[in-house]
Amino acid sequence: MNVHKGLILDETAKFHQDVQDDRPFVPGTTEIWPAGAVLDERDRTALVEAALEMRIAAGPSSRRFESRFARTLKRRKAHLVNSGSSANLLALTAFTSHLLEDRRLRPGDEVVTVAAGFPTTVNPIIQNGLVPVFVDVELGTYNTTADRVAQAIGPKTRAIMIAHALGNPFEVAEIARLAEDHGLFLIEDNCDAVGSTYDGQLTGTFGDITTVSFYPAHHLTMGEGGCVLTSNLALARIVESLRDWGRDCWCEPGETNKCLKRFDYQMGTLPEGYDHKYIFSHVGYNLKATDIQAALGLTQLDKLDEFCEARRRNWRRLREGLDGVPHLILPEATPRSDPSWFGFAITVDPGAPYSRAALVDFLEGRKIGTRRLFAGNLTRHPAYIGQPQRIVGDLANSDIVTDQTFWVGVYPALTDEMLDYVIASVKEFVGGHS
Repeated sequence: MNVHKGLILDETAKFHQDVQDDRPFVPGTTEIWPAGAVLDERDRTALVEAALEMRIAAGPSSRRFESRFARTLKRRKAHLVNSGSSANLLALTAFTSHLLEDRRLRPGDEVVTVAAGFPTTVNPIIQNGLVPVFVDVELGTYNTTADRVAQAIGPKTRAIMIAHALGNPFEVAEIARLAEDHGLFLIEDNCDAVGSTYDGQLTGTFGDITTVSFYPAHHLTMGEGGCVLTSNLALARIVESLRDWGRDCWCEPGETNKCLKRFDYQMGTLPEGYDHKYIFSHVGYNLKATDIQAALGLTQLDKLDEFCEARRRNWRRLREGLDGVPHLILPEATPRSDPSWFGFAITVDPGAPYSRAALVDFLEGRKIGTRRLFAGNLTRHPAYIGQPQRIVGDLANSDIVTDQTFWVGVYPALTDEMLDYVIASVKEFVGGHS
């Protein structure tokens, strides 16, 4: 290692220690965030080292991360992108590719999804001219069921795209069987659920394709970033093309003529021998991430098991501490699952003598951060009113989520002292309103 580089990295590690906030937790004063990145000196030095190497585009760290992450999630291929939202867009758009011939999704085809969730699980459906078919969720798990999905499948249904809610797996094995029986594509939005299992199998391994987010709130972070994973090599090739401007060439940036046929192609109505690096087989995007992000992702990945266990431990502490509190519907793991939780959802019973808003205001006044269960019922938002859609059922629980549900954090930086203060605060509020 270059002497100057070594000195800079040593000083970076010392700087990290110098800027750590070692102040003790003060109830009602110290912010208890619902989510956030957990970063150590290895993360900081990895970022600085990548910057020193001027790795400003996708490069060796990106390829190394893709390889390691694919092995971690037991998929054959992983493609790093600039966000989880972009991952969802690429995952669904891949199924519209002409390379899938008669199986490709076409405008007007239907995709079954969930009404209560985050918009970027649904947006790619609309952005591709497809029709979302909305189904309701269960209170407690905040996931839909295989029965609801089965009832939603109609003659125009061609795919299913659902997220594992707050890290809690939906009935993914049963829904994967439904997809297979009906010849449907299955896209798993695994952005909140890295490390979760269903029937002992990792989520993200049941569908044709899966997505992950590396936003700071998620299990691993690159600041921004996401990933598309699949074991179907044809789909992986389509995703890569769509991510990289739609080009047909698969050479990495900086590579030239890796296939030894760069000037031997003839595609479309282009002349024979047109440079393959500039032949475009899809109407694509530029959604790549950078090596600086990937360098952070690699150090974060080393801590994935530790992070997942902390999330499980923190969720259990909240669940045990709040058990039996009147008028609260507490979260439940989907049967046969082991969630790597993203958050701890609480629903105030509609018949409670207090409102969700009052409880949230009380907690926020004590510096306890809360969040809504994302968009609640998406069909009630301005963006989706008037959009082509089909609704199966009355979405009653999605409406309850919209009005009555919020969540608090379980991410690894939260201490037992913080969690106990959250529990005590909820009990104090409810005790004063019962």
